[in-house]
Amino acid sequence: MHRIKFGTDGWRAVIAKDFTVENVARVSKAAALWILNNYSDPSVVIGYDTRFGGKLFAETAAKVFARNNVKVYISEGIVTTPMVSLGIIRLNAKLGVVITASHNSPEYNGYKLKGEYGGPLLDRDIKDVEDLIPTVDEINLDSIYLEEEIKVGLISYYDLENLYIEAVNDSFNLKKLRENSSSFAFDAMYGSGQNVVKKLLPDIRKLHCEINPLFNGISPEPLHRNLREFSEMIRRSKKITSGLAVDGDADRIAMYDEDGEYIDSHHIMLLLIHYLARYRKLKGKVVTGFSSTIKVEKLCQHYGLEVQRVKIGFKQICEVMLNEKVLVGGEESGGITIMGHIPERDGIWMGLTIWQFIINTGKSLKELIKEVYKITGEFAFERSDLHIDPQLKNEIVRRCENREYNSFGPYKVSKVEDLDGYKFFFNKEEWVMIRPSGTEPLLRTYAEAKTREKAVDILKKTYETIVPEEFRSNGGME
Repeated sequence: MHRIKFGTDGWRAVIAKDFTVENVARVSKAAALWILNNYSDPSVVIGYDTRFGGKLFAETAAKVFARNNVKVYISEGIVTTPMVSLGIIRLNAKLGVVITASHNSPEYNGYKLKGEYGGPLLDRDIKDVEDLIPTVDEINLDSIYLEEEIKVGLISYYDLENLYIEAVNDSFNLKKLRENSSSFAFDAMYGSGQNVVKKLLPDIRKLHCEINPLFNGISPEPLHRNLREFSEMIRRSKKITSGLAVDGDADRIAMYDEDGEYIDSHHIMLLLIHYLARYRKLKGKVVTGFSSTIKVEKLCQHYGLEVQRVKIGFKQICEVMLNEKVLVGGEESGGITIMGHIPERDGIWMGLTIWQFIINTGKSLKELIKEVYKITGEFAFERSDLHIDPQLKNEIVRRCENREYNSFGPYKVSKVEDLDGYKFFFNKEEWVMIRPSGTEPLLRTYAEAKTREKAVDILKKTYETIVPEEFRSNGGME
């Protein structure tokens, strides 16, 4: 049978090809055995998003866990990944399962595992689960009846969304947020964040807040190229002061200012550090991924905060959070959390935090970013995903490993870092990074420079350097 491997953020596969009921049952069997091996009172929280078959796959997992005498709490409807993670803590469960392919295109679904602390299951435990996945499908799903497992108390439906709303109410000035919500906008990208934001902020301007498993042909990843309609809506409105967009399972974030200008995860991380350190006088370590802006170090130096760089994947940040006092943990792909919340990225929670910042200070996003720039200097960050032949991808990685790239067009390499992928510095503030994706068949390239034009040019010159001309028609920059 198909060998199932977990990537940077769970197992993902094409629906009906490899992501099937049988394979979901196999993974669930392994996860159930893992819980039984590690806990005397096993329980699991299961949720699903808006993708095709979400409820079916979630109920399949629930049946397998219940048949193995693991108590199951399953969501009553679509939920965000952070809702499942919060539910684990509040229900004192030992594991969480989210049926989601996050930001991937609509033909995919996926299976995320969460630990008892309410964050991504760590690498060593993921490896143990992988090793327990049966190679032969011996699970007779037709013999497991959901109603019977509910009757004996092994499966319970639970309102994870309401649990999350209660947590928001405890942590934010919801009255103030609601009073100001008519000047905010939200794009759910057809994902599972749509219902909770409607309930939290009834007067907010909404876009793509309905179920559409095809995501209208656009992958639910909060990058500007996927959010142009949202940007235009804000720009034309003249009344919207800030927009929030989240991905398919609402754990990643992007924002827009009053002019419809895209605010990426790097700027959001810096804003959060600035808010918590300067305005709320909080202290703690900042943990960020290898591909995040180097301005993190500059801002943290200003506030006397320690910075730790980790490999790509939020579970690397989570692991530090479990052992140390972390003020902000965030990664380039938009996954961010802060002190006082769960060790899990959460797009909606971060958006509410920024909006609280705006309300408390009476300043716009533009003005707050200018405050950050006074400390760090201005910068721009760009990313391009290269769809190229796997053989060529491997050859590029090999050349990076052997340090064969000394320049990319006019940009001369002064030093290379290789914590996770290859980061080529041209000076202290400008660099390009090359890294194969851990969840998709892509080669990712990232660039930071003083201006957007220069960052884009660095990516263009990098593409021209690493991809021979005869291969360029078969792939491309996205």
